[in-house]
Amino acid sequence: KSAKCGACGPGYASPLHAMKGKYCPREEIVYVPCIYRNTGTEKPDYLATVDVNPASPHYCQVIHRLPMPNLKDELHHSGWNACSSCFGDATKRRNRLILPSLISSRIYVVDVGTDLRAPRIHKIVEPVELFWKGNVANPHTSHCLGSGEIVISCLGDPSGNGKGGFIVLDGETFEVKGNWEKGEKIPSLGYDFWYQPRHNVLMSTEWGVPKVFAGGFDPADLEKGHYGRHINVWDWNSHKCIQSIDLGKNSIPLEIRFLHDPAASEGFVGCALSGAVHRFYKTEKGDWAAEKVIEVPSKKVKGWFLPDMPGLITDILISLDDRFLYFSNWLHGDIRQYDVTNTRKPRLVGQVFLGGSITKGGRVTVVEDQELQCQPEPFVIKGKKVQGGPQMLQLSLDGKRLYVSTSLYSDWDKQFYPDLIKEGSVMLQIDVDTEKGGLKVNTDFLVDFGKEPDGPVLAHEIRYPGGDCTSDIWM
Repeated sequence: KSAKCGACGPGYASPLHAMKGKYCPREEIVYVPCIYRNTGTEKPDYLATVDVNPASPHYCQVIHRLPMPNLKDELHHSGWNACSSCFGDATKRRNRLILPSLISSRIYVVDVGTDLRAPRIHKIVEPVELFWKGNVANPHTSHCLGSGEIVISCLGDPSGNGKGGFIVLDGETFEVKGNWEKGEKIPSLGYDFWYQPRHNVLMSTEWGVPKVFAGGFDPADLEKGHYGRHINVWDWNSHKCIQSIDLGKNSIPLEIRFLHDPAASEGFVGCALSGAVHRFYKTEKGDWAAEKVIEVPSKKVKGWFLPDMPGLITDILISLDDRFLYFSNWLHGDIRQYDVTNTRKPRLVGQVFLGGSITKGGRVTVVEDQELQCQPEPFVIKGKKVQGGPQMLQLSLDGKRLYVSTSLYSDWDKQFYPDLIKEGSVMLQIDVDTEKGGLKVNTDFLVDFGKEPDGPVLAHEIRYPGGDCTSDIWM
């Protein structure tokens, strides 16, 4: 495909072109969903536009807020109407942000094409459309396809039971067209997904039963089998679930990422509760398998509601050159960088602590730790003590800046980090050594969502207008 983008569609010809080409500008603004559900403030969630250009007079400030017309949606993740999967199609533009609501099951289609810095609502897909046309609810991850359609993974059915189905939106009208999945086998749980047409595969993961996790986390629900353990493998052409890879009881596999190279037949998935990262790969027989390649040991603690505290890996991402893997341990409070040049033997090359549950002087005492000599210091930046732990990650296209926000999901924020609800979340930026590996906090960068006009808010996933490491899929 030509690298000249006059006659091309949205995105970039290849991951390396996105990372190193002259068409790869530094990010100047980011979009971040901000959540008021469960904070005590009766205001709608909104999409914040944040200025991240160091040369701007509004650096680290929210420059626009787009409130949703409803209360208690729980905005969560977002995706695009078109991305690099449509690169060869000059009729496509990346001008609509797809914003599913995890709890209300509403889907907002946001116009970012008219004014990048001041998005506006283009269309609202009401929950009843998902219920009637797909018998699904709790939409989570949205990816655009090369066909121009949009596929959104769902976590449940309209009654709040677990169901790992998908909904398809028309890429022009954003009407619900029905389910993506076909056949009789539908996984009992859903969450994230990634697809790779060259290997005729879509992979999906499993969080938990929506009506169970919606009220917070109860360890008793683990024994009842209400949380996930599988990677589900789908045939891309037939849309049928053909295999389930068991990662272990209550492992809770969340974010799943193929390597960006579209020819690669492997990737990584982070498991929240087991603290493991598994490499999944295509076998010589042509089916799929997984092997554990990283494990974050739990810490023995006092003053917490369980005697063992997992790291709780909640987000992972891979740099566009497929060299580095990053993940966040939301409870332990650290972000890690691994060199995955050898995908079977990741090597820890960077680590930084940004809050978490085990900081000195807090309620929790660590009594046994396989990794640290002592509890980390509380994390303070620009005079603000950061509440919560590192959660959603986004990497700049050139791999040099890692952005992080601290809210997971309002019901769990409230339970695990009550002070986060009171003080609001933050967005931070980590400088990355892309030569040898290494992470260092940028002490000049702080977006404090505790200072929002209507009171402290929970900021979640981070998106760049031109696409990023976690929204673009190359064909």
